[in-house]
Amino acid sequence: MSVKINKLEIENVKRVKAVKLEPSQNGLTILGGNNNQGKTSVLDAIAWGLGGNKYKPSKAMREGSAIPPKLHIVMNNGLIVERTGKNSSLKVIDPNGEKGGQQLLNDFVEELAINLPKFMESTNKEKAQILLRIIGVGDQLYQLEQQEQEIYNQRRTIGQIADQKGKYAKEQPYFPDSPKQLVDVSELIKQQQAILAKNGENARKRQQVKEIQGRFELENQQIKQLQEQLNELVVKHEATANDLKIAQTSALDLQDESTEELEANLSHIDEINRKVRANLDKDKAEDDAKQYANQYDKLTEQINQVRKDKAALLNNAKLPLPGLSVEDGELTYNGQKWDNMSGSDQLKVSTAIVRQLKPDCGFILLDKLEQMDMVTLTEFGKWLEQEGLQAIATRVSTGGECSIIIDDGYVVKGQEQTIEQPKTESTWAGKGAF
Repeated sequence: MSVKINKLEIENVKRVKAVKLEPSQNGLTILGGNNNQGKTSVLDAIAWGLGGNKYKPSKAMREGSAIPPKLHIVMNNGLIVERTGKNSSLKVIDPNGEKGGQQLLNDFVEELAINLPKFMESTNKEKAQILLRIIGVGDQLYQLEQQEQEIYNQRRTIGQIADQKGKYAKEQPYFPDSPKQLVDVSELIKQQQAILAKNGENARKRQQVKEIQGRFELENQQIKQLQEQLNELVVKHEATANDLKIAQTSALDLQDESTEELEANLSHIDEINRKVRANLDKDKAEDDAKQYANQYDKLTEQINQVRKDKAALLNNAKLPLPGLSVEDGELTYNGQKWDNMSGSDQLKVSTAIVRQLKPDCGFILLDKLEQMDMVTLTEFGKWLEQEGLQAIATRVSTGGECSIIIDDGYVVKGQEQTIEQPKTESTWAGKGAF
């Protein structure tokens, strides 16, 4: 059974002169009244009584009073908590009549339940850490977030390199008419020497034709001049004629090859090789950029998977309020971060989270409920009743929703009323849900 407040008596604390109260065990007990009448002083007195001297107001004794503060709180587990006398010493009496101290109260009093502003004023990341601690996935989510951050940083570096490589590749000149490989000077010289040798052989054969032709003509003259040597010369002439025919046939299809292109290549080889190197650099840069782009895409897939794992972890966790989540390490409610929530939503979220921190603590103190309209206030009260949670709250109002009205430090007699129930269906369905 969670521990709640059965009744309390407060005298001469801050603005309170004398207030007695028996709050509802479940749901809202609203302390109404105008500003500066002592409503918040009641909450401060309860926090001091149950939370210890760290909650003692800097000026605890009511101004103008000669009587020191007095607190008397009776809990539903039988504990009696008192602060009396000049030093407001704490005395805790358990049901067996034995005295105890602050440690006995700390066993069931949740610090944030009596000091809700501490939770509400914490950073959004601190609120998220409290929620994750409650649902028991803080360590797992932290590991996933660390993994996501590491991959994200790695991907960002890869992306920067890929972008640089791509820009570098675009800036490189390219010569589409240049060969794919660097030109080898020695190979060109070998080709030139082979052509020159072939051409030399062709020249030799042409010279041979000329020589045979000369001999043939000379022999014709000799035949004419030397009739007496006709038979001998005829035989020789026939042989020479045969040689001429063979030589002419061999030289008929000979064509000389030009060395102009090789000579031009030799003279422009440095320029050609410069263009080839430029093309190779551009191809390398484009390939590097493509590889880094592929790495970037793979890292993006890993980040998306980690984010899915984070979402699954939170979806499977038992959250104290539907719509609560943690996104990028910050608390969200229905998709809104803390600074974008309405004041009433902030109270709902705070109450739902704080009540889970220490289940034995069955009460919570709430200040300034005037930010809730009547419909929201009524629905909030119903949810508290369903959860079996006791809430003592203040509201700048003297309306019928107030359990008591405090005026000038006193409870106005005859003002005890119940919360009016507007004729509207509840939108906070089920136990544990708004």
